[in-house]
Amino acid sequence: MLKTYSVSLLVGLLAGCIYAVMGVNSPAPPVIALVGLTGMQIGEHAIPMIKRLVQRQPVNLHWFRHEYHHKIGDDRSSPEE
Repeated sequence: MLKTYSVSLLVGLLAGCIYAVMGVNSPAPPVIALVGLTGMQIGEHAIPMIKRLVQRQPVNLHWFRHEYHHKIGDDRSSPEE
């Protein structure tokens, strides 16, 4: 999993260097892209939490860990080591 993140970061750095050398801006401003990704994550996790609250079930750290431990940082494309 670390290899995937490292490659992604390195490719992003390379793209940023190329943009800087060419004197152009990246197609998506980084802050806007990060805000969009944050919104996607909040939306993905808000619905199950709202359903649980409507059903008057507790929303606590134990439930959160059980519900989302496999989704946060999960890389299903690589076999587990």
